[in-house]
Amino acid sequence: MRILTLIYEFPPIGGGGGRAAYDICKELAARGHAVTVLTARMDGLPREEIRDGIRLVRIQSLRTEAFSASFQTMLAYVLAGLWAGLALIWRFRPDIIHTHFAVPSGALAWTLSLLTGIPYILTAHLGDVPGGVPEKTARWFRWLEPFTKPIWKRAKQVAAVSEFTRQLALKHYDVNIRVIPNGADFQHLVPDHIELNQPPRVVFAGRFVSQKNPLAIVRVLSTLRDLNWTCTMLGDGPMLGEVTAEIEKHELTKRFRLPGWVTPDDVLREFSKCDILFMPSYSEGLPVVGVDALVKGLAIVASKIGGFLDLVDQDRNGYLVEVRDEAGFSSALRGLLSNRERLAELRRASLKKAGNFDIKKIADQYEEIMNNAIKKYVQT
Repeated sequence: MRILTLIYEFPPIGGGGGRAAYDICKELAARGHAVTVLTARMDGLPREEIRDGIRLVRIQSLRTEAFSASFQTMLAYVLAGLWAGLALIWRFRPDIIHTHFAVPSGALAWTLSLLTGIPYILTAHLGDVPGGVPEKTARWFRWLEPFTKPIWKRAKQVAAVSEFTRQLALKHYDVNIRVIPNGADFQHLVPDHIELNQPPRVVFAGRFVSQKNPLAIVRVLSTLRDLNWTCTMLGDGPMLGEVTAEIEKHELTKRFRLPGWVTPDDVLREFSKCDILFMPSYSEGLPVVGVDALVKGLAIVASKIGGFLDLVDQDRNGYLVEVRDEAGFSSALRGLLSNRERLAELRRASLKKAGNFDIKKIADQYEEIMNNAIKKYVQT
């Protein structure tokens, strides 16, 4: 197949959604499919390159920050992508378009499909759904939601990254939606065995924004200062200054490390040296860092929301705690930080569960729906 993937943020730009798209594209390219990605460009990145068998075409979208995209940059991506997309379709002749995110990439896919007739499939992440990330998208959806319905309806197949995302989407969009989770390279990334760190190492990975609730990480761990632990918080964002101030307030500077924005490979390398993923988020789809944590055999302590329900088996490979229950998070972490045998048990269970998210299984499902979409298109 010749596959044109549309996504407004793709590594090294963006967060988990871009990483998920990258893993899918890489696996499909390895299977012999011709994969071209049309994405946004920032200064310092080449306009075109080949990476892991994927042809990357980057267009200017006024984006200046790797970790943040404004509505203006999203609109710029769609407008610039219209002409660049038509030119790519003329030269590349794709059989199928795969778009991640209904907004803004889906708007571009809808327009290109309408103009050329090429079918598209849509991978929906939590931020695509009204109410999914209210603190981030609520004001957008007040006026944007009616315009998104044609994007979902024209897609030959919609895939949601978690059952939670699917159920939420079905409240707003009358379309067939199947669940295809984000995946990871299980074969090459899984460690041979589990080695506990001394002291235990806690890790967070994500944007420093209110949705991820990063300040709670510092507050919760401050209640565990009597135990021996260290914590690395990977990422960047508008709340970085607040997080730093909170760490200093609790006099925990020597316990925390904040390396800033890192690449997906850096995240995996860091996870290889950690024991517990701590994610007290207010909302999540199916976080790629959660899948990475399974692949690296980390115990997971996370909010009882969204895609974490698919990633964590309660009391087996981690603990799910009610949102905002900082005492509950503290209790769960205390039990792991003070009991190495229990921590090792949960880490082994995560490693076992990781097989459910093998990128090869995920790519099989995308191949299936792409082939079905192409057959229906040819028949019509």
